[in-house]
Amino acid sequence: MIRPNFLLCAALFLGMSALPGCASYTAKPIAPAETAASLERRSLDDPALSQFLNSVTPERSAPNGRPEWDLSRLTLASLYFHPDLEVSRARLALAKAGVTTARQIPNPTLNLSPTIHTVITDPSPWTVGFLVNFVVEVFGKREARTAQAVALVEAARQDIATASWQVRSHVRSGLLDLWAAEGRRRFIERRLQIQGELVALLERRFASGEVAAIDVTRERINLNQLGLSARQSDKQAAEARASLATAIGVPVRAIETVTLNFAAFDNPPAMPAAGELAGSLRAKALQERPDVLSSLAEYEAAQAALRLQVAKQYPDLNIGPGYTYDQGDNLYTVGISLELPIFNQNQGPISEAEARRREAAAKFIALQARIIGDVDRAAAGYRAALTTLATADTLRQSQLRQRQQIDRAFSLGEVDRSATLTAELEVVIVEASRFDAVVQQREALAALEDALQQSMFDAGSLYLHPPEKVPGRPAP
Repeated sequence: MIRPNFLLCAALFLGMSALPGCASYTAKPIAPAETAASLERRSLDDPALSQFLNSVTPERSAPNGRPEWDLSRLTLASLYFHPDLEVSRARLALAKAGVTTARQIPNPTLNLSPTIHTVITDPSPWTVGFLVNFVVEVFGKREARTAQAVALVEAARQDIATASWQVRSHVRSGLLDLWAAEGRRRFIERRLQIQGELVALLERRFASGEVAAIDVTRERINLNQLGLSARQSDKQAAEARASLATAIGVPVRAIETVTLNFAAFDNPPAMPAAGELAGSLRAKALQERPDVLSSLAEYEAAQAALRLQVAKQYPDLNIGPGYTYDQGDNLYTVGISLELPIFNQNQGPISEAEARRREAAAKFIALQARIIGDVDRAAAGYRAALTTLATADTLRQSQLRQRQQIDRAFSLGEVDRSATLTAELEVVIVEASRFDAVVQQREALAALEDALQQSMFDAGSLYLHPPEKVPGRPAP
């Protein structure tokens, strides 16, 4: 005869048998002082960063000497360091964990009901029973739930690529601003040199009574204004350097100790043809940009969510086999229960899921419409910048010819030294204006790159498929 205490122990054993496989909690507190110190210690000479760069682009490794940091190398450093990408990678890990949750089969439940009778009976006063309830999901609920989670994983994966493009855009903008500020500074220095010579010449002539004081004062004021412009240029360069460091995810001193390479802006690649911009490149952006693929994955997740809510119209089965030892009798039961869809058939959640699917579709179409506008606007801005640059080239050629005429006149003794200095100063001013037009052309090309999310300044296919893990850094 089976004793009730044995049955109770057997049931408890079955319930406790799954506990050894349970996860344990490990606290990981954040120490603000330590994280801040870690950020301050970041450097582009980090060995782990070098390992990452060599693994991604082994052909560009620099075994001897210190490498020059161009746009591509700085962008890769930002993919390694920038905290926004770590946030995106953590979201991807969360989405992957959601797939595990979605695929789980519901655990059974165990019900125990020991009872003792006050009237002693033979052979036993005990009534001991247990019931195990199994939930049987029907109509593909688990499959739909899993499809939704998988789609959200794809959306999170594409969000990493979108974040990498945003980081690249900030790196490129910071480096471009620094290139522009240093270029303007060189023109200001040339103007300062020429203006200083002109002021010194006029001061000597004023001392000998050849020119009026107002002429000297006017040129001295111009010299002082150029000095202020030089200080402003230094300020712009410092701000651009700080922005570049922020875009990479390192302190500004890490930028100040390396050699920067501006070849991407000095000699940019050839611009795609107008037909290609209006055709294949725009079509590719409308279908393959990471944010487009992410929005499409979110729509698929909304579809799976609707499918799940439709399946929930049909209740799951609860099957509960059980056993009861009742005062010497062995009783075996099989219980079947399900929810009765009398008052509602899940219409509310189905309507909400349908609305979310319509919202996801509207967001996708709105995104594509915004991309079309961004590409058209960036292409128009680039064409306008090219026209401005062509005008600046024409003015520069005209000013160079005028200077050559004045140089010939000076060699013949027809004009004095002040005329040649003034002509040289005018050439520098025109060249500085042309440089501003070049900067505008590069900025327009950068806007086009952002609209297409296709590298224009370098070969950056990696930015469309950034690494989900980086060497030397634990996965989120």
